[in-house]
This record gives sequence, structure tokens and C-alpha cells, in this order.
Amino acid sequence: MIRYLRCDKGFNEVEEWFPGCWVNVTQPTPGELKKVQERFGIPEDFVDDISDPEERPHIETDSGWTLAIIRIPRYEPDSDLQFNTAPMGVMVKDDVIVTICNFDNDLTVDFIDHTQRRNIEIPSAPDFILRLLNSSAYWFMRYMKAIKLIREQAEDELERSIRNEDLLQLLQLQKALVLFATAIKGNLLVLERLRRMYPQTIGRELLEDVEIELRQADSTVEVANAMFDRTLDTYANVISNNVNAIMKRLTSISVILMVPTLIASFYGMNVDIGISSTNTMAFWVIIGVAILLTVLACVWLKRIHWL
Repeated sequence: MIRYLRCDKGFNEVEEWFPGCWVNVTQPTPGELKKVQERFGIPEDFVDDISDPEERPHIETDSGWTLAIIRIPRYEPDSDLQFNTAPMGVMVKDDVIVTICNFDNDLTVDFIDHTQRRNIEIPSAPDFILRLLNSSAYWFMRYMKAIKLIREQAEDELERSIRNEDLLQLLQLQKALVLFATAIKGNLLVLERLRRMYPQTIGRELLEDVEIELRQADSTVEVANAMFDRTLDTYANVISNNVNAIMKRLTSISVILMVPTLIASFYGMNVDIGISSTNTMAFWVIIGVAILLTVLACVWLKRIHWL
């Protein structure tokens, strides 16, 4: 989808592009990508870089164009990995600003609504990129709150019963945190590069605000990741202890069952063992001895805390 937006106390959609408009391309078809590329003369390498879902944040220039790739968070409720990141490319040349993101995301829609609510004016391309970085930090923090809630629910389930599904869910959430941490650190590098490229034109106050937000998001992800490590280690130990307890109980049951089985084996042999087969009490004597020894075995196992 291609949208043209004019910044006039916030971004407002217009039907046709004119100089100074923002060209917002989201989930484009190959035809839409080709149309934008040919109309504005965007280098093909830039489009290829943005199309790579694993592309790292960076800034490069070519033929008068400047490409800044940042990574933004995205939420996919139907995917095994619900929280992920995606590259967004911001291409700037003279009075042309084009953004391309090959994935649907909440950030772009919220960014446009935010500029409209606050009547924000964006005077330059560097400030535009800074505000996108600031919005990415906001959505990283927002998704972190959602991850925290899911983690707490999974922990509650694990307290009642250890299930593979709950542990796998925690592992997927930790994987999302690793992706978040990598993306935020990459965005911080882009921020530093912007500081060096536009030392005079960039908004210093906005730059500081964005840096604070990104570093706060980075520290929050690191703390959450550490908590996940401890949580998973704790439940791994719980599972190990539960397995040991089950094995002890099974061993105890085997020992208890072995006692009457051993006695029955001795008295079932075809040799003289001192008890006449005509003695009517022989059977009950054997049963009594087996019961007595079994009870003694249970008492001993209980004393050593195996039962």
C-alpha cells in the first residue's frame, strides 16, 4: 500500500505526491515497489536491502540518496514467535522522503495519529528519522509490557504443573527479547551516525530525548532477559527435582514389591526348605513373613525419606 502524507500540523493523507510529501509504503506488492522505485529513482540496492528481513540497522548513501534502515517491533498473534522485529527503510533525497516496510506494523499508524494529535511539525529529514526512532522505542516498551504479562501467566501455569507448552512459550518470549535487544542496539548506532552526519541541522533536544528513550528500552530489555534466564534456570531445577522424586518413588515401589516376590521364589523351589507341604499353616506363615518384611521395608524407606 502506498500513501502520500503532507506534514501540516501532523501528517495528513493527500491523493498525489508533491515536493516535501512523505511517501509511506507498507506491505507493498512487487508492482508497487517497482512503481515507487522508478518514479523517484531510488537505487535498486536500497530496495533490496530493505527487502531482506534480517537486514541490520545502518545508514548508507548512493547517488545523492541517503538510506537509514532501522528495526521496528512487530506483533504476529498467529505466529509461534509472536513478537519479532522488522526492517524499515527511510530514503531521503532533497525534498523526497520515502519509507518502505515489507511487513504490517502498528508503529506507522500510531506515528501518523500521534503527529496529528500533537500538531507536530517536522522541519527536516533527520528530525523525521529521529521521531521514527523515538516511536520505535515507545513500541518496544509497549510490547515489553505485553511480554511481561504473558510471562507472568506462564509462570502461574508452571507453578501448578510443569508442561512443555509453558516452557516453550517462555523460550519463545526470551527469543523475542534477544531480537528486541539486538534491534535497539542497532537503532542506537543509527542515532549516533545521525549525530555525526547532521551536527548543525539536527534537533539537539529531540536527539537527546530519543537517546534517552532508546537507552531506557535497552536497559529494560536487558533486565527482562536476565529475569527470563533466572526463571528458566529455576524451572529447569524444579523439573530435575521432580524427576528425581519420581525415580525415588519408583525405586521404593520396586524394593517393596521385591520382598514378597523374593520370599515366594524361595518357597516355590522344588527343594526341602523345612516346611512340610502337608502343614496347613505353611501358606499363612509364608504370607505373614512376607507381610512383616514388606512393612519393615516400608518403614525403612519412610525413615530415609524415599516415601
